Amino acid sequence: MRTALALVAAAAATGSLPHNGVLVPGRSLGGVRLGETAADVRAQLGSFYGACDGCSTPTWYFTYRRFTHAGLAVELQGRRVSAVYTVWQPHGWRTRAGLQLGAVEAQVTKLASPVTPLQCPAYTALVHDAHGVRTVYYVLDGKLWGFGLMHTRASPCR
Repeated sequence: MRTALALVAAAAATGSLPHNGVLVPGRSLGGVRLGETAADVRAQLGSFYGACDGCSTPTWYFTYRRFTHAGLAVELQGRRVSAVYTVWQPHGWRTRAGLQLGAVEAQVTKLASPVTPLQCPAYTALVHDAHGVRTVYYVLDGKLWGFGLMHTRASPCR
């Protein structure tokens, strides 16, 4: 019994990307919060990530399997989280209110209201700013494609 508990504790200590990540608007995405340290992120999500070579801001990509797209990106400034957003469309991710990736835009504007649309080159970012945090709902072809959190001064166009 102790061995099993030790293995469970070791697995929990290494962290991993959640399979059904949750956006808590203005607060966290997949359990990651703005301002957390890089060490906090690694403790929570693990060390299985890729680092962006050509990004102006250090960016880590956490995916479910090597060389796959769907997952979570974490941007760091001064070794602290400055932005966090989904990459592609990870299956099962939702808000606490039940808004799931893949929902139609009308559901987003109803459940995430009030949001302001900002047009990015290939998609629309529906944003809600409160208390220095910008919650972003990325809409592509009329459907919710992703979630994001960043500081209100940051552009949601990635």
